[in-house]
Amino acid sequence: MSAVRLLALLLSAAAVAAPARVAAQGACAAEKFTKNRVYAACSDLPTLGASVHWTYDPAASSLSVAFLAAPASSGGWVAWGLNPTGSGMDGTQALIAAPGSGGAYGVQTYAISGYALGAPGPIAYKTSDLAAEVGSDGRVQMFGKLQLANGTGEVVNQVWQVGSVSSGSIGIHGMAAANKNAKGKLNLVTGASTAASGGGSLLRKKNTHGILNAVSWGILLPMGGIVARYLKTFKSADPAWFYLHVACQLIGYAVGVSGWATGIHLGNLSKGITYSLHRNIGITVFALGTLQIFALFLRPKPDHKFRPYWNAYHHSVGYTIIILGIVNIFKGMTILGVEQKWKTGYIIAISILGGIAVALEAITWSIVLKRRKTENKNYNGNGNGQLPLSM
Repeated sequence: MSAVRLLALLLSAAAVAAPARVAAQGACAAEKFTKNRVYAACSDLPTLGASVHWTYDPAASSLSVAFLAAPASSGGWVAWGLNPTGSGMDGTQALIAAPGSGGAYGVQTYAISGYALGAPGPIAYKTSDLAAEVGSDGRVQMFGKLQLANGTGEVVNQVWQVGSVSSGSIGIHGMAAANKNAKGKLNLVTGASTAASGGGSLLRKKNTHGILNAVSWGILLPMGGIVARYLKTFKSADPAWFYLHVACQLIGYAVGVSGWATGIHLGNLSKGITYSLHRNIGITVFALGTLQIFALFLRPKPDHKFRPYWNAYHHSVGYTIIILGIVNIFKGMTILGVEQKWKTGYIIAISILGGIAVALEAITWSIVLKRRKTENKNYNGNGNGQLPLSM
C-alpha cells in the first residue's frame, strides 16, 4: 500500500504543478532569452503578435515577467502592464521599452491616468531588473520584476501595446482593432489568458459617433442635395421636391448634431489624444450646417432681387458641407481602424448616390435643352419680341 500511496502523492504533486505550465504549450514555449532567463509559464497573446512569459511567487507576491512584441515600425516602442482598477488603458501601471539616444532599448514605468501617456514616473508596484533588447526575430524583449500588492488575486488585468517613436518621443499607438483589443485577463497560476470581450463603452461610443455622422453628413445630406438639384427640373415634382429636400436636410442635420455632440464627448474622455484635422473639419461642417438651417428663415421670395445671391450662397455652402462631410467620414474610419468591409460599404453607398446624380444630370440637361429649344421657337414666332414667361 505504501507504494500506491507514494504513486498517488507524486501524481497529485504533478497535477498541482501542471497548471503553471499549461500556457507553455503554444508558440511561446519555443522562445529563448539571454542571460539564462527562464520563466515558469507563458502565453501567446491574441493580438499584435505578442507573448508574455512570467514566474509568479504568490507567497512573496512577486512577479517576474518578459514581454515580446514587434514595434509598429523599426525603432518603435512596446508596452505591457497591469491594471489594478479596470480593464483598459486608464489606470494601467505600464512598463514601456523604447530606444534611447544611442539606439539601445531601455525600460521606463508609467502610471497611466485617462487616455494620455503622461510622463514616466513611479507606478503602484515596486519594480526591479528592468531591461530590454531586440531578439533574433526582430521583436523587442522587455524584462522586469514587479512586487505586487498583498492580496492580489491570481487573475489580473493585463494591457499591452505597440507604437512608433518620432523625434525621440513615444507616439500614439494605432487605432486598428488589434490595438483596441490588446487587453485581457491573465491567470498567474493556471496560465490561462483571455482576450477582452468587445471594446467596452468607449469603443461603443466611437462606433455610435461614426455611424451617426456617416448616415447624416455622408448620406442624408447628399440625398437632399440631389433632390434639390434635379427633381425641381420636373414640373410635376413641384412643390414635393422642396419638402423632400427640407426633410432630408433637417433629419440629416438633427442626426449630425447628435454625432457631433458624441464626438465632443469623446474628445473630453480622451485627454491628450487629439485628431486635429478630423476635429477641425467636424467643427466646420457643424458650423456651416447650422448656418444653413438659420438661412432658411432668411430665404427671400423667388422674385426678390436678393434671391439670386441667396441661391449662390445656399448652393456653395451646401456643396462644401457635403464634400467636407464625406472627407471627414473617411478620416474618421481611418482613426477608428474599421475593417475594410465597412469602408467598402460606404464607398458603394456614395457611389450609388453619385451614379444617380450623373444619370439625373444627363436627363435634366436634356429636358432643359428641349425646353429652351421650344421657347426659342415660340420667341421667333411671337411677333412681340418677348420670350414667354413659362420658365
